[in-house]
Amino acid sequence: MHHKVLIKGLSNIETNDKLEIGMRYVGFSDKRDTTLLNVKGKLMFSGNYSIGRGCRFDIGSNAKVLIGKGGYVNPNTTFIIMHGLTIGDNCAISWDCQFLDEDFHAIVYAGMKEKSNEIVIGNNVCIGCGVKIYKGSVIPDGSVIAANSVVRGVFTEQKVLIAGHPAKVIKNDVSWK
Repeated sequence: MHHKVLIKGLSNIETNDKLEIGMRYVGFSDKRDTTLLNVKGKLMFSGNYSIGRGCRFDIGSNAKVLIGKGGYVNPNTTFIIMHGLTIGDNCAISWDCQFLDEDFHAIVYAGMKEKSNEIVIGNNVCIGCGVKIYKGSVIPDGSVIAANSVVRGVFTEQKVLIAGHPAKVIKNDVSWK
């Protein structure tokens, strides 16, 4: 753990392997960047994982976040999770992303359908810089999310390039290294 890490709710964090927080240097990050983990619910890592400097995690009391092994999140990414988030194995999350599963207000209208707020990200997903992923989103295995995309929806086809605002599938049968 880097010396500029603040963790509230350490007892709510579980890991089965090495967890690096704020240790990896990325050219635009600074040793003064503070990483904050405010974990009231559960934050679980199933294996080796790295969290970049300046990231923020706010995990609500009833929320459960499960993060797979072999992945990383780059600096200055924010997770505001009040319900649930699942991130699969070997996922790469770029810098300045946002994960938000709650609106913190309600809009009510006739014919409104109840949907899950949980965000689900499959295995081997690459998320570009500045991406925003909102409540109820599902991203399948092997997908790539283009930089600055805004994702809110359920995608079902694997190995696709998802891009835009709002995000949509723009290429099929993609892979990333």
